[in-house]
Amino acid sequence: MLVRDEDSGQPVGGLLGHTSYGLFFLDLFYLPDELRGSSLGSRVIGLAEAEARQRGCAAAFVYTVTFQAPGFYERHGYRRFGEIDCSPDGATRIFLTKTLD
Repeated sequence: MLVRDEDSGQPVGGLLGHTSYGLFFLDLFYLPDELRGSSLGSRVIGLAEAEARQRGCAAAFVYTVTFQAPGFYERHGYRRFGEIDCSPDGATRIFLTKTLD
């Protein structure tokens, strides 16, 4: 799913994921700073989860790093189920899941 600049039509962000055996894997999600906090991210993840449900997925999975956006996913109903220390020093890779009702 691409997010395009309203004026130029050029891609500026988006979401990449895949489904397999009833699971939605959110592989990559990026929005530039100027588009964050505008509810656009909520709309994009909601559309991706809706597509996953249409494909028969019962759950979603994503991992992120402490300095990225774990709070964003938690605000959207994802719960932590594991953590692993990673680079750079002091960072943690966080694994999250969500039931898709």
